[in-house]
Amino acid sequence: MSEQQANGEEEKRKFALQRIYLKDASFESPGSPNSFRVDWKPNVNLELNSKNENLEGGDLWDVVLGLTITAKNEDDEVVYLIEVQQAGIFHISGFDTESVAHTLGSFCPSVLFPYAREVVDSLVVKGSFPPLMLAPVNFDAIYEQSQVAQARRENNIQ
Repeated sequence: MSEQQANGEEEKRKFALQRIYLKDASFESPGSPNSFRVDWKPNVNLELNSKNENLEGGDLWDVVLGLTITAKNEDDEVVYLIEVQQAGIFHISGFDTESVAHTLGSFCPSVLFPYAREVVDSLVVKGSFPPLMLAPVNFDAIYEQSQVAQARRENNIQ
């Protein structure tokens, strides 16, 4: 392939963030105010999920990163429960199907995560609990694991 052809193909590829928005957020503290009266040694659990939808069959994609954070005290009682759906609209064109899937499953959630992390921290602090700064997440590794798991399921079904 000539250099001119390679440059032409690169120019056709487009990835652009159109909008980032908070789709849904909830904070529950079922044990308050009693949960403020015990020593703060929580067990925090984070669940992540991601879904995407093609908008109008074109090059626009709506990607939603879902986070569920459950903090429990030593007695295994829920201190707080947070659910956040951070979303973004992305323009993706000129990529092959596999590259689009990887972008939607890994890169887009990586873009959305810092925004979701800020929402979580803000909700925790507004609930009068110590700040919670979630550690960075390797969405490439999560995507790879999901691809391996999907391949295993497909092989077991057939």
